[in-house]
Amino acid sequence: MKKAILLVLIAALVALFFYFDIHHLLTLEGLKAGLDQFESLRSESPVLVMGVFLVSYVLVTALSLPGAAIMTLAAGALFGLGVGTLLVSFASSIGATLAFLVSRYLLQETVQKRFGDRLKAFNEGIEKDGAFYLFTLRLVPVFPFFLINLLMGLTNIRAITFYWVSQVGMFVGTLVYVNAGTQLAQLESLSGILSPSLLFSFVLLGVFPLIAKKVLAVVKAKRVYSGYQKPKKFDRNMIVIGAGAGGLVSAYIAAAVKAKVTLVEAHKMGGDCLNYGCVPSKAIIKSAKVAKQIRHADQYGLEAGTPRFSFKQVMARVHEVIAKVEPHDSVERYTKLGVDVVQGYAKIIDPWTVEIQLNEGGSQRLTAQSIVLATGARPVVPAIPGLEEVGYYTSDTLWSEFAKFDEPPKRLVVLGGGPIGTELSQTFARLGSSVTQVERSERIMIREDRDVSELVQQSLREDGVNILTSHQAVRCEKEGASQYLIVEQGGQESRIEFDALICAVGREARLEGYGLENLGIETRRTIVTNDYLETLYPNIYAAGDVAGPYQFTHVAAHQAWYAAVNALFGSFKKFRADYRVIPWATFVDPEVARVGLNEQDAKAQGIDYEVVRYGIDDLDRAIAESAEVGFVKVLTVPGKDKILGVTIVGQHAGEILPEFVLAMKHGLGLNKILGTIHTYPTWAESNKYAAGEWKRAHAPEKVLNWLEKYHAWRRG
Repeated sequence: MKKAILLVLIAALVALFFYFDIHHLLTLEGLKAGLDQFESLRSESPVLVMGVFLVSYVLVTALSLPGAAIMTLAAGALFGLGVGTLLVSFASSIGATLAFLVSRYLLQETVQKRFGDRLKAFNEGIEKDGAFYLFTLRLVPVFPFFLINLLMGLTNIRAITFYWVSQVGMFVGTLVYVNAGTQLAQLESLSGILSPSLLFSFVLLGVFPLIAKKVLAVVKAKRVYSGYQKPKKFDRNMIVIGAGAGGLVSAYIAAAVKAKVTLVEAHKMGGDCLNYGCVPSKAIIKSAKVAKQIRHADQYGLEAGTPRFSFKQVMARVHEVIAKVEPHDSVERYTKLGVDVVQGYAKIIDPWTVEIQLNEGGSQRLTAQSIVLATGARPVVPAIPGLEEVGYYTSDTLWSEFAKFDEPPKRLVVLGGGPIGTELSQTFARLGSSVTQVERSERIMIREDRDVSELVQQSLREDGVNILTSHQAVRCEKEGASQYLIVEQGGQESRIEFDALICAVGREARLEGYGLENLGIETRRTIVTNDYLETLYPNIYAAGDVAGPYQFTHVAAHQAWYAAVNALFGSFKKFRADYRVIPWATFVDPEVARVGLNEQDAKAQGIDYEVVRYGIDDLDRAIAESAEVGFVKVLTVPGKDKILGVTIVGQHAGEILPEFVLAMKHGLGLNKILGTIHTYPTWAESNKYAAGEWKRAHAPEKVLNWLEKYHAWRRG
């Protein structure tokens, strides 16, 4: 109601402005014609005329009415250069701020709610550099000031910032116009004020803040590097610390463009993904899936049975898989690519110098123009009393330690209900362990929508996993040869006996031992970087898990491109890391794959959405494989086919998802997917059917009713 009243009031004032023909007074001809009368009034009541002029100017700019330029000329003609400039400077800034506030009050919430996802990058830019952007626009009269007022009101820039930047930024233009007003008799048109040369001068002024920003960056860099002596010559163009996904890709790119690059790795090439994460976990997940298929072979018309296997052979296969993938990330391969691979512990001594404690003994110092930190992450070990005494495993240690077992642990406790903990719980349950999964949140896979985590939870329970949600691990105890985890729920404690315990409660960035503290490089759980992945020092970059915000191998590789390219060519062009379309998958059974927003994210961010859902139980390929579990859920902009996010639950979800990733990356909607031929019968057809569900929900009912009548008429 308040907004409606304000709109009516504004409309009434604008209508009165035109009804009483005031706009004709605010033309160059009208000003010249009435100048004598204005001067007479000013001579009689100078203070009153100044007050009326000030209020009138504020109203004209606040209501975005035409005539502000003429009033600025009038200020010069009536009050002279000094007083006229002072009046207009304050009146224009106050009026502009009122227009800004009205736009914010009436429109900002609606615009941000509807277009928030598209405006995210713009909002971040305004939040960071809004004053610079506004100052630049204010210096160039080519941009209509009333439009700037209204558009800036839709952003999150502070009102006080808007006011003072407008006050300062418009001063030069105000001065030019007021000065022209002092020579009003000689003016034939407004174009006489803004000559091409003057306009060019304004443009140069507009570029000034951008130049100033670059100069400030240079000054800031000099301040950061003060106290360090930059080498006159460098041993390398780039040094990369860490040979996981981020480090390998960074080194690969540098070598590909013929830069001299050294890659330093203290332990195993390939990092966590090859040795402890993606590769071994997917290998054992496959073995566990086959074991389940044997138990339920009757679903395929075969005789069900109990899988007979050697756990040692299962674990041996895991290590065989690692060995087969290993050459892709090996020292030999990267040496052939032109990378100087050094095995040892690296520490940054100064912004250009790295000291390496070599694994075979001794040390080496190298200088480089740029350094990329890709040191990865390690498992988090919770501070649970007694944990060290009973012993535990993590995703880093279980592959080597479990390989020594003749059988899987009979009673296994998995701490953590995230992707890693859920994958491991299901896997070892299928291999014969009695698994208890403990999660302190109300449900497992808390980052996914409730319907997703509930379906996965049901699947795990069918595999025999005892899931304890809303349970807090309190302590571990040992009684003779028995080991127990004490958990608490609602004030009640209970004991879980176990033979092995896996900590899978998350991963934390590796930050210690690389010299970051001595250099003052800021860390907040991860290394703090800017949009270009630069640290405090513009020549030191971070990529992968150590940089965040996502802990995925494919994101580490994605960031590595930006880190490497900016490090090598940043003096010419820098690229902001792009996180707009990030896919991921959890390889439980059924798989969960996602890109973009899910429902709980959209609600948390206040983004309007529609949901279209296709049940995989309807898919011919799923029926043929007796795997009719799961769904494709697509979030779209209300009334449009623009994709905001997709969640897929089902067999091969990770392989089905990329079509949606491609569509979101290139702005393709569901209509394009619907119009694409998909091979029959395939799992990917589920994408097309989901698009079809959206089309059916948005069918033009009125048009279809007319078509029904048309066809009836054709039949006679």
